[in-house]
Amino acid sequence: KARKNAPMKTPKRLTTLVEEGLVDEVIGQLMSGKEATVYIVRCGEHIRCAKVYKDAKQRSFRKAISYQEGRKVKNSRQARAMEKGSRYGRQMQEEVWQNAEVDALYRLANAGVRVPQPYICFDGVLLMDLVVDADGGAAPRLNDVALSEAVALEFHAILVNQVVRMLCGAGVVHGDLSEFNILLAADGPVIIDLPQAVDAAGNNHAARMLLRDVANLGGYFGRFAPELLHTDHGPEIWDLYERGMLTPELVLTGRYEHKTGAVDLGSVMRE
Repeated sequence: KARKNAPMKTPKRLTTLVEEGLVDEVIGQLMSGKEATVYIVRCGEHIRCAKVYKDAKQRSFRKAISYQEGRKVKNSRQARAMEKGSRYGRQMQEEVWQNAEVDALYRLANAGVRVPQPYICFDGVLLMDLVVDADGGAAPRLNDVALSEAVALEFHAILVNQVVRMLCGAGVVHGDLSEFNILLAADGPVIIDLPQAVDAAGNNHAARMLLRDVANLGGYFGRFAPELLHTDHGPEIWDLYERGMLTPELVLTGRYEHKTGAVDLGSVMRE
């Protein structure tokens, strides 16, 4: 939620970045969400945004577990501490959570995915590019913009292609993609909020998350372009990915024939 005219109290962690010389000025608060509060800051001649992560206690622990699968920690001591839930373990869990977004942003930017360019993550604050609109102001979120049918179809095609680029270019699934974490920049949609991003090959929940991400896109844009409500891009993408046939250049059909047949209960139970 954007907070205009509200008195702003600069958080301690952001003050630390000012003291360290990483930020020259805190201009104002941009938005506050479940995971973090975002501020507009000045770094030298550049206007950027600083994402200040909230305490882990404010997040859903059950939700976090499925996203953490496959994430690597520095050593076995940290892994044991995270399993036990000690104070040190919770600190390490927080570090892994924040580093996941930084890592995902670098991987995705290098793969040509439309995400903000990250710069540094220091003391629970992520510094990255500010996504701007045509007037140079902070870009609005997708859910705050009215769309025509033609524009909805165009943006849906762009974002489905971005999901494909994330998957086959960087091996990453967003995990929580919706109209609330897509910004409309001057040159089109930009994907944000990636602390829950997962490694497609290292997380058993990756397929389910990708299907949900793509279904969210179809459901939202389908409000403006009803024909999208009858497409099946998610299963098509994952099937092509599993068969090693997925590329960003591939033209998707939006159709997928779901396999039916008897279930091998013995195999399921063994698995």
